[in-house]
Amino acid sequence: MPLAVYVLGLSVFALGTSEFMLSGLLQPVARDMGVSIPTAGLLISAFAIGMVVGAPVLAAATLRLPRRTTLMALLAVFGLGQIAGAVAPSYGVLFASRVVSALACAGFWAVGAAVAVSLVPGNARARAMAVMVGGLSIANIAGVPAGAFLGQHAGWRAAFWAVAGLSVLGLAGVVALVPRTEVPTGDDQPRLRAELRIYRDRQVWLALAATALSGGAVFCLFSYLGPLLTDVAGLDESWVPTVLALFGVGALLGTVIGGRIADAHLFGTMFGGIIASTVVLSALALTAHSAVAAVSLALMLGFTAFFTAPALNARMFNLANAAPTLAGATNTSAFNIGNTVGPWLGGLVIDAGWGYPAVAWTGAALAGTGAVTTVAAMRMHRAEGASRVIASSASASASASASGAGAGAASASASGAASASASGAASASASGAASASASASASASASASASGAASASASGAASAASYAPESRPSKGSETR
Repeated sequence: MPLAVYVLGLSVFALGTSEFMLSGLLQPVARDMGVSIPTAGLLISAFAIGMVVGAPVLAAATLRLPRRTTLMALLAVFGLGQIAGAVAPSYGVLFASRVVSALACAGFWAVGAAVAVSLVPGNARARAMAVMVGGLSIANIAGVPAGAFLGQHAGWRAAFWAVAGLSVLGLAGVVALVPRTEVPTGDDQPRLRAELRIYRDRQVWLALAATALSGGAVFCLFSYLGPLLTDVAGLDESWVPTVLALFGVGALLGTVIGGRIADAHLFGTMFGGIIASTVVLSALALTAHSAVAAVSLALMLGFTAFFTAPALNARMFNLANAAPTLAGATNTSAFNIGNTVGPWLGGLVIDAGWGYPAVAWTGAALAGTGAVTTVAAMRMHRAEGASRVIASSASASASASASGAGAGAASASASGAASASASGAASASASGAASASASASASASASASASGAASASASGAASAASYAPESRPSKGSETR
């Protein structure tokens, strides 16, 4: 795996740490700014909204810019956002800094994922995505606890300064290792109208639906996992961080293994992982009163939920090979929408008095719907012979070139760096579960990142004249 891919993972570590650490800093932020904890929780909502809106907007706005330059600019803006937050004199300034940081984060995901996948051969796309989103899981395993530690011992502003320093390291890595690419000109110059043609493909919408439903299913429950463990399973509150860590470990393992399998068995990985999540969520609903079962199933849920993440990402790239940046950005938004709607539905169930186990049933229903969507996509794929892509594009030809040139670039070690994008999201979301508003927002912002990695291609954008069917492989990875 090229070093540049790992540099992108390091950058994502900085982005993810900033995104998720606020869930552990809400109390000191609220005290310092003189606001309530729910109001401080809106800072998490601000990041989530920035991710949903920023991904497609920035993808479109930077379509014709060199990708390396775009990544550098986005990391610089992100770092400045962290500095602004660190010195913020008021809640309003801090809120604005979170929005700016989220916009930069969303843009980095959309462009960075495309760059990561362009650097590896076609049969290593899922692993490249796993490496990049691995920064998120490391952020939750190391970055978020470190942020909380700094908040307790040096003040919450110190955590923002630390993330600003991380963004500088990421920026230096991008400058040193991410290769320059020529800006397409003339007929090869990317055009937004041409990229928008991917949305005529029903398969694209099915892929987006699967992304939203799978994310919503997990975070419908995970946003309220803390109170489920304490109020239903009877665990002491001190156990909650440990269980969250177990979920993160499961998610890390799921993404590593899923990333390797997805490159050979794309649909099988998607369907198998979503069905497994449905089963685990149903089992958790039935055994939530058992502490041992709840803890064990939390670990299993992390694994099954994010076993599918690399496959969902790679699937979107395969469908939108000629328009990767915009498609990946839309997938980012889809994941964020799912991870916002899921906790919202869970909150409705709780407010209705049905209890926390019913939230797990709701998540299982969402996952089951995602499985149905995946089956529909499989059948459509087989009926059509292949998914449609925009033909005659610079992006498509660049991808083919990258694939041929880098056949030996991918290695098994890539999976060691892989991780679960959403595991990071999960930790943020659940640790903020004390307040429903903060919880839902955290899970929304978190998974955005994971999905942001969905976009991939060797070229920043594409111009296209028409749709044409891909030749169907007799035993291609997407048919298995």
